[in-house]
Amino acid sequence: MLTINYANCLSSRVGPHGLDPARLDPAGDLAQGIADLTQRLAQTRGTGWERWRELARGQMRQDHIPAIKALVDELRPRASNLIVLGIGGSALGNIALHSALRSPMWNLQSDEERGGPRLFVLDNVDPTSVAAVLDICKKNGGYERTIFNVVSKSGETAETASQFMIIRDLLKRELGEGYAKNIVAITDPEKGTMRQICDAEGFVTLPVPEGVGGRFSVLSPVGLFSAAMCGIDINALLDGADAMDKRCSSEKLNENPAAMLAALLVELGTRKGKTNHVLMPYANSLYLLADWFRQLWAESLGKQFDRDGKEVFTGFTPIKALGTTDQHSQVQLYREGPNDKVIGLIEVESFGPYKGEIPTGLGIENLKYLEGSNLVELMNAEKRATEFALNESQRPNFTIKFPKVDAHHVGEFINLWQIATAYAGLMLNIDAYNQPAVELGKRATFGLMGRAGFEEFKGKVDEGLAETGYLV
Repeated sequence: MLTINYANCLSSRVGPHGLDPARLDPAGDLAQGIADLTQRLAQTRGTGWERWRELARGQMRQDHIPAIKALVDELRPRASNLIVLGIGGSALGNIALHSALRSPMWNLQSDEERGGPRLFVLDNVDPTSVAAVLDICKKNGGYERTIFNVVSKSGETAETASQFMIIRDLLKRELGEGYAKNIVAITDPEKGTMRQICDAEGFVTLPVPEGVGGRFSVLSPVGLFSAAMCGIDINALLDGADAMDKRCSSEKLNENPAAMLAALLVELGTRKGKTNHVLMPYANSLYLLADWFRQLWAESLGKQFDRDGKEVFTGFTPIKALGTTDQHSQVQLYREGPNDKVIGLIEVESFGPYKGEIPTGLGIENLKYLEGSNLVELMNAEKRATEFALNESQRPNFTIKFPKVDAHHVGEFINLWQIATAYAGLMLNIDAYNQPAVELGKRATFGLMGRAGFEEFKGKVDEGLAETGYLV
């Protein structure tokens, strides 16, 4: 199972920049407060916007898995390419799962080698990227062997809606009347614009479950369908998530990884000024999980008002980094720049059969220390050296350790951070599930693009961004 070593967040390691260990003891104030928060989360789990807590177990799992597997069994034999149309929570989880659990050379392999389609996630409306993906699919299998997975609960998100409209028109021209068989929509099961389109045009659909927000949806069909299409063991993902959920149901702080993670980050952020939270995996495969974490942490906790309506401007800035790469680009700042960060390191114990043995016999004295070692030893030595250096500069840091990178442990990791986010929201007394600041940008986009009913926003944008002459 995953473990968290948080000793380097304590004052015994990093002096006044760390937390007093007594506060985490069973009689300490943080430990005492966690019992109450755990009880509150137990009461609200499975209700409102906390229905995501039930995705890995019970009826939702029983409903989703057979439907996903049946669809995958039907589609995978005729799919060389899978293109996901989505943005934010409808895309980041898909990308992260694929990066963590498939070969980095997946899309370069043949259909026979892969045993599943190439995966492309169009999470932006950059026309160059869209054109390039469509072109490569046309040349490799063609559109008749390309499945388009549109992920949108409402169907009205401008980016995904525009992509879908382009794809629908393309497929109608290229494939004719049978074009609908190449579209799978993951959307609201009962209502919304996309639901109306699916019902009218006969698209196969999977549900975005009620009460599951985008950034908490990776363990729903939103993330599981594309994962299963590419051969990822989705049952193992959910087993790992469920195992972590059970651990995080303990009222004891020292037995509850998510509560401990939230307590450390919230306390260091609010009381010690550590408002920047870095996640730095020492494994390329886990790097895009840091992208997924960034949305979860930023959008959930960055709030102007608390639950009582008080203006608080709370939240923390998530930052991604990659070990060892960013030891040569960011650690200089982390050690000698402002002491306003908590650095989360991710260590992997076993990388698999290939260890990258470093041969002997080069004959260069200054490189002899590497001979006979391997890349796994070097990677983990680099991580420990960075940890030591951060401690020397009194920079709080913690380590999440993966025994190995597989579906079970990735499922654990996802639920660890999701549950930690729920705890953090309670600690900050904010609604972790809304995103009011995002909505203004959406409405302004509607106005600029000429959507009826949003004309006032075009005027406001034009006025607010009027040219002032400050041009170079």
